[in-house]
Amino acid sequence: MSAGVTADGLAPADLPASLKAEVLLEALPYIHRFSGRVVVVKYGGNAMSTEGDDLKDFAGDIALLVAVGMRVVVVHGGGPQIGALLARLGKESAFVDGLRVTDGETLDVARMVLVGSVNRDLVGALNVAGAKAVGLSGEDARTITATARSPELGFVGDVANVDPQLLEQLMDDGIVPVVATIGTDGKGQAYNINADTAAGAVASALAAEKLVYLTDVEGVRRDAGDPATLASVLTVDELDELVTSGAVHTGMIPKAVSCADAVRGGVGQAHVLDGRIPHVLLLEIFTRAGVGTMVTA
Repeated sequence: MSAGVTADGLAPADLPASLKAEVLLEALPYIHRFSGRVVVVKYGGNAMSTEGDDLKDFAGDIALLVAVGMRVVVVHGGGPQIGALLARLGKESAFVDGLRVTDGETLDVARMVLVGSVNRDLVGALNVAGAKAVGLSGEDARTITATARSPELGFVGDVANVDPQLLEQLMDDGIVPVVATIGTDGKGQAYNINADTAAGAVASALAAEKLVYLTDVEGVRRDAGDPATLASVLTVDELDELVTSGAVHTGMIPKAVSCADAVRGGVGQAHVLDGRIPHVLLLEIFTRAGVGTMVTA
């Protein structure tokens, strides 16, 4: 279905005026509720695309959130893009527990892709959509301080601290910070950080109202192999149980753990959404039904 067409095959311009009014009225209480609040959006995985209308639609959604008064931070990864460039360079990727083993050469490639390519694409799209955006990495102003995860993984880092000062200053000026998840330790050594984990840490540091993960699945399932078990709402304790039981596994684990940690750390709600659905961010925030999975205390 086209991003500009409803399930009934109607373009927005063809919708009856009364239906357009109902849509706007349904959104109004949510606009009032979240105006002035911080929303951290993690954009990544297979949901991230610079082709077709995907990036344009995402940028338009962020611009709308800002236009109605929300304070938005975008955090992004770029694992598929890093892997693609490594392959082009003839370098094989090795993984341990889902994390890419990162030697010095791989770190250079990760910084080049995340900071120099993906970040610039996002900033450019947001600016075109009407949202003032500035790109940075966790290295800038020591926004994300990192420590080494393990010698086996090389320059893969864990978040030691998030300093929100630069992010808050940018949002105060009406600017959307777009954060690439490269951090640094006290000696200036850079580390590649899992973007899901980094987004959760950023949301906690900002006491965000919402933390939203846009990914390539429809949400969290109680049974990973059964789409019918999609959970629309989960408490942090229920989410912990799904991780412990193995129902949540592989790439969903960092998202689930970060959602639970963020909500326990003061974030209002966390969401896991299918970023391949056009305007899914707006559907989740501005409609009663919502989509995907919402995690609450």
